[in-house]
Amino acid sequence: MKILLVEDNEMNRDMLSRRLQRRGHEVLIAVDGAEALRVAGEEQPELVLMDLSLPVMDGWEATGRMKADPQTASIPIIALTAHAMDADRERALAAGCDDFDTKPIDMERLTGKIAALVPDGAT
Repeated sequence: MKILLVEDNEMNRDMLSRRLQRRGHEVLIAVDGAEALRVAGEEQPELVLMDLSLPVMDGWEATGRMKADPQTASIPIIALTAHAMDADRERALAAGCDDFDTKPIDMERLTGKIAALVPDGAT
């Protein structure tokens, strides 16, 4: 499965991309929301893992724009954030995210969420 990982923190990005690649996924990288929109439009990933606190354009706005664009609207988005309050989850879902997961990432939990959104994708 082709996954777009949108993460500005280099350590988080490297760790998560390696773990996803070990599970057989192709991982595309974007470090801000504007780059995420460009990569999603060009590459058409099967899933986006979206950090919400990003430079240039935050994950909230990038998600809203992806969901408003017919070219990327059907791509499932999982919000990844250190903000673990119920209000943050509700805000992410209201912005258009299909699911929500908190940092630090629990890989088994995240893998289950990926499988639920893209059942035919390899996990």
